[in-house]
Amino acid sequence: MAKTTRTTKKEKDEILSEALDLDTDGFGKSAASSEVVLDLKDLQTHFTTRWGTVKAVDGVSYNVKRGETLGVVGESGSGKSVSALSIMRLVPSPPGEIVSGEVILNGRDLLKLSEKEMTSVRGGEISMILQDPMQALNPVFTIENQVGEAIKIHQGLRGKVLVDKVVDSLKKVRIPAPDTRAKDYPHQLSGGMRQRVVGAIGISSAPSVIIADEPTTSLDVTIQAAYLRLLRQIQQEEGVGIIFITHDFGIVAKMCDRVAVMYAGRIVELSDVRTIFNSPLHEYTKALIESVPKLEEKTGRLPQIEGQPPLLHNLPPGDAFAPRSPLEFTEEDASIRPELCEVEPGHWVQLCRSSVQNFDKYKHLIGNAA
Repeated sequence: MAKTTRTTKKEKDEILSEALDLDTDGFGKSAASSEVVLDLKDLQTHFTTRWGTVKAVDGVSYNVKRGETLGVVGESGSGKSVSALSIMRLVPSPPGEIVSGEVILNGRDLLKLSEKEMTSVRGGEISMILQDPMQALNPVFTIENQVGEAIKIHQGLRGKVLVDKVVDSLKKVRIPAPDTRAKDYPHQLSGGMRQRVVGAIGISSAPSVIIADEPTTSLDVTIQAAYLRLLRQIQQEEGVGIIFITHDFGIVAKMCDRVAVMYAGRIVELSDVRTIFNSPLHEYTKALIESVPKLEEKTGRLPQIEGQPPLLHNLPPGDAFAPRSPLEFTEEDASIRPELCEVEPGHWVQLCRSSVQNFDKYKHLIGNAA
């Protein structure tokens, strides 16, 4: 008979403590701190078109903390990518223009910097990982050239020191034989490896914030999981804040600390990931979550959100989601532009009777929004 051993209370507490730190999905524990590194305040970006002014980003406010992953979700055309381009000041002008707002990164408003100053910020203090690595990488330059370009600009390294830094950046994203791969061209790498190279460019100058714009779109499920795990490991090592733009609520559940739900250029709900999944208040958030198939349940036809997103050059005067909302309300209710209010600590919702079922419970907060 095998000998049994007694576990002391101290050992039990240590085991439980370690268990709480583990991420059951295998992506690693959160590295979020309380220090805010990026703060968006009432950001508005418009495009002038032949049909009228498109309000692609219409008063967006959120912040990102050091080591935190903020998920930004919503349908195509909701303003996710344009808000990211606005942060980087890469909105094509014309026809685009950042009309107003503030983008505070490490205490500086990026919208007030000159283009020369922004050149030193992009890729240095803040970087972006695009969803298609084949378009992000130049096919006629080697990996060493492309990873080294950002390092050369922001750190001023040259020669062997630069090459060593490039190899080190490739090591950080777990590319095998990095000294050999550095001499390769993009077409010689697999999709997963190309995406890792884009990640290496993003982290090469130790930025405070990385914007990941649907970085797993072109990857299969197995490589996708490995890449997300890699991002989390890099985040823990570097303490970088990540804005993770995606359509996939499955990725949000595994990867993100907080979630901002966007619709028609506005944030309709913002909270920590558990609250968004367990206690969503806005009907659009509920509809997005319900449209995700559940493996443990038998489903026939998948639920869908009725109707179509509104035309951004012809938005309704009040609640943009009202025409698709399943709730009962009057035209007067729908005509009132909703305010983003904090209904619980850290839980912000665009309050309106046309899109929030428990509106009467929270209506006293309207007018008190920060």
